[in-house]
Amino acid sequence: MRITEIMTSEVETCSPDTAIVEVAAIMKDLDVGSIPIVEDGHLKGTVTDRDIVVRGVAEDVSLNNPVSEILSPDVVTGNVDMSVEEAAELMAENQIRRLPIVEEDRLVGIVSLGDIAVKDRSNENTDTALENVSQPAAPDR
Repeated sequence: MRITEIMTSEVETCSPDTAIVEVAAIMKDLDVGSIPIVEDGHLKGTVTDRDIVVRGVAEDVSLNNPVSEILSPDVVTGNVDMSVEEAAELMAENQIRRLPIVEEDRLVGIVSLGDIAVKDRSNENTDTALENVSQPAAPDR
């Protein structure tokens, strides 16, 4: 099965100059934990609810500042030619729950572990990916 068959194509995005508080409100309204940050159609990074807490609130960054100050710029991406199995393996290797899908450096969709788990139950690697991404990490102390 191709990744394009299960990915979400209508992806809500924000620009790098969107205020952190606006991004948080969009995430709340959509009930999502991550928003891709896009400029001129190109993926510049992502921001997660964890980024807002750890890089924003905990570092006393004003929530009116642009999201570019706290985004994760080095994003692992998939491409439209991938199979669901390849995407699941990539997500497991990188311990990520969401994989932006790009074509010619432009964001065209996103796939989550939930998408894979629900829509591709025939893939035995799905369980492995879910296990690998969901492994608890010990706190840094």
